[in-house]
Amino acid sequence: MRYLASVADIGSVDASDESVIARVVAGDTAAFEVLMRRHNRRVFRATRAILRSDEEAEDAMQEAYVSAFAHLRDFGGRSRFSTWLVRIAVYEALRRLRRGKRLTSLEDAELGEDPMATTRSPEGAASDVEVRALLETAIDTLPVGFRTVFVMRVVEEMSVDETAEALDIPAETVRTRLHRARALLRETLEKKLESSAPQAFDFHLVRCDRVAHAVLARICTPQTSEENVSISIDASTEEQER
Repeated sequence: MRYLASVADIGSVDASDESVIARVVAGDTAAFEVLMRRHNRRVFRATRAILRSDEEAEDAMQEAYVSAFAHLRDFGGRSRFSTWLVRIAVYEALRRLRRGKRLTSLEDAELGEDPMATTRSPEGAASDVEVRALLETAIDTLPVGFRTVFVMRVVEEMSVDETAEALDIPAETVRTRLHRARALLRETLEKKLESSAPQAFDFHLVRCDRVAHAVLARICTPQTSEENVSISIDASTEEQER
């Protein structure tokens, strides 16, 4: 992972958030990159869960980071820095939704019923991609209140308290929304799997090519050709003798 030159002066990228924050507040602006890279994935997942757009999520991340930098002196350490940062990012994502007239607030969001490492074979790797895409699509169909909680709790593995603080909602609401999100996902995935069942174990082109090539390699060897010629000659001789 590559950082700006002045960041190396911190001594280690493993320095605590608090020590890095102290450097930034003291005037080492470049050190803020450490904080961004350290928390990028969590912030992206939080904003992406709300906006359902990679591009919009990245824009929201940038605005959230700028805001966090501007108010870094206000971070009192009463919660984890990552929680404080995610909360800023969530508010920025919600602001963008309001501007698009799609949502008024996360608390008022529509909560309806809408819907050990091993070497993988090419087919297995492709299957993993398909399963992940299926799951991501299903998550995107969740109402925003459920979707955001699910991503924070299950995907990003934040605790109930961290999620509640980041979203400014009661812990019990987090538990309820996670339960509902799982139920909706289960229902959505079951319907999708049932509709896809007739296509299960299909003989795809890659497998078809592999079998055909393997058989041709065996039946078209010189030895096989000689045997076929010998059989043909013997049969011809027998026919002439008759």
